[in-house]
Amino acid sequence: MKILGTNLFLAMSVAIIPEPASLETRPGVFTPGQRTRIVADAGLQSAAQLLGFRVGRTGEIILTTRDAKPSLGPEGYELTVTTNRVVIRAPQPAGIFYGTQTLRQLLPGPIPCLHIEDQPRFQWRGALLDVGRHFFRKDFLKRYIDLLAFHKLNVLQLHLTDDQGWRVEIKKYPKLTRIGSWRAETTGDGKRHGGYYTQYDLREIVAYAAERHITIVPEIEMPGHSLSALAAYPELSCTGGPFKVRTKWGIEPDVHCAGNEKTFEFLQNVLDEVMAIFPSEFIHIGGDECPKYRWKACPKCQARIKTEGLKDEHELQSYFVRRIEKYLNSKGRRLIGWTEIREGGLARNAAVMDWKGGAVEAANEGHDVVMSPTTHCYFDYYQSQDKTTEPKAIGGFLPLSKVYWFEPVPAKLAPEFHKHILGAQANLWTEYIPTPPQAEYMTFPRLCALAEVVWSPIAKRNWEDFSVRLTQHLKRLDALGVNYRKP
Repeated sequence: MKILGTNLFLAMSVAIIPEPASLETRPGVFTPGQRTRIVADAGLQSAAQLLGFRVGRTGEIILTTRDAKPSLGPEGYELTVTTNRVVIRAPQPAGIFYGTQTLRQLLPGPIPCLHIEDQPRFQWRGALLDVGRHFFRKDFLKRYIDLLAFHKLNVLQLHLTDDQGWRVEIKKYPKLTRIGSWRAETTGDGKRHGGYYTQYDLREIVAYAAERHITIVPEIEMPGHSLSALAAYPELSCTGGPFKVRTKWGIEPDVHCAGNEKTFEFLQNVLDEVMAIFPSEFIHIGGDECPKYRWKACPKCQARIKTEGLKDEHELQSYFVRRIEKYLNSKGRRLIGWTEIREGGLARNAAVMDWKGGAVEAANEGHDVVMSPTTHCYFDYYQSQDKTTEPKAIGGFLPLSKVYWFEPVPAKLAPEFHKHILGAQANLWTEYIPTPPQAEYMTFPRLCALAEVVWSPIAKRNWEDFSVRLTQHLKRLDALGVNYRKP
């Protein structure tokens, strides 16, 4: 961060996270007050209203796309503060919005005079919230979206289905929510747990996120992690059931039957309703941790292997993924899945969300990759090596500093393939996170570090500087009522 002069007030007042690509302070301050007005070009009123100032025909805060530098790209912006005016200029509305988020971090004022030119390093700046293991109400999802937007993240992946719960209303299959969204207990606690989002709820959440330039990517697990669906429709399994929604964590051996045509009919119908709710380019199908035991013993699956000329059950999974991908492509969408979708051969147009290795190989083959390794991006891991001081977690240890030093582009990846690394994503799996306050505690401030990883230029990475800025930034989280972990 370039700071001119030695004024400590100015230095602390521009503690922006994520660090802008270019920042220069100048003499003087702008002091907003009750009479401050904001004026915005047509189409930018929503960004103006989110700032909280009165919108008028003239004003001291200006949001405009006129004369913006095309080199800033679709999400870049310029922010100029003088003693009597603030101007946010960007080629596209997304850039205007990110400029307003920077301005929010400088408020309530006085604001040092400065000039910022800023744009993100990566196009995929994501966070996953697992609502399958523990259900979170709609109001918390909106709050979570606001916090992501405040840190210039632009993707929220909702993990909507798993063995322990189905969270999205599918009108063609009402038993998915009537049966699949509830489990009898959670690891022996004797308390029934469940809930789901209606399609109306989800459309409302999608629209709320879109106003904040966040794309919601739905994850519908297949062929594994699907016991909640099989509990509702056991005929889609290899054995016919009966099943109950899983009450414990871990990997479930019962999965979708890959040899049954009804399985694909069901999944395509489900995806049709999902795509009608979520306009995202990518649809996440999971594809991870799919045991092959049932397939090996299933006559239908073995017949599929023989009929399709497949070598083994790993190629059967590839057949499954390729078939779903072809359907999504026919609807103008792209498939993305976890590392395991590479098993048996990766579908042609699929993207990989890499959590356990294989990113280099996938990118070398021309596939897009989102980096999400357990080593740096699993926010369900402990934040201290002394586990007695922390809420119960799934295991592992991921301190703030390690998140900050994450580099999404693999060192072994040749430069000509760097374009296939779309970005990175933090994952909050909620086996041991039952409440919103705990979800915030596990997310922050680690998400502040990841936000800087995916937004700021790598040359700006400086742990000491980040730590100083974070001290100020935590006061903003205090003002927002965030239940963060104190570093």
